[in-house]
Amino acid sequence: MKTIGDKLEAFRVTGVKPGFNQHEENGVSAFEDITESSFPGKWKVIYFYPKDFTQVCPTEIIGFNALSDAFEERGAVLMGGSTDNEYVKLAWRRDNPELGKLNHYQFSDTAGALVDPLGIRDKSEGVAFRATFIVDPDNIIQHVSVNNFNVGRSPEETLRVLDALLTEGLCACNRPVGGSTL
Repeated sequence: MKTIGDKLEAFRVTGVKPGFNQHEENGVSAFEDITESSFPGKWKVIYFYPKDFTQVCPTEIIGFNALSDAFEERGAVLMGGSTDNEYVKLAWRRDNPELGKLNHYQFSDTAGALVDPLGIRDKSEGVAFRATFIVDPDNIIQHVSVNNFNVGRSPEETLRVLDALLTEGLCACNRPVGGSTL
């Protein structure tokens, strides 16, 4: 598995743009390619979940979405994805009102362009682990966390870690968002 200090390798996944629930709206496609070169100068918070249309995964997506403005205020692009295709993601958005009109990118990694180089595909299930990567503007991984399939992660903790990384200082245990450094 890739870890802190490793470079994010070249990749291409299909992104589902924020705010879309149909494959095309007002003549504009809901899809765009996302690569390692997308979002220059931005931090990237990339979170993976095992499958669409499940029970734990939407709680995380909704939790991250509630903090999307806070991530954006810190110069970070928030992206969540799985190995399911982009059409499944749109269908899930339409089926679950709380997922409709998400304020952040979702992505489809059906070919394993990110999941496999990062080393986070479960060998028996063939799906992504519940993993989170915080990547700096130079595409260097600065934070990694991976949870068991049954345990949802805390978007608030991910924001806290990003906020701490941005200080470039020493941050004590449980330092709150916006707190002082040592």
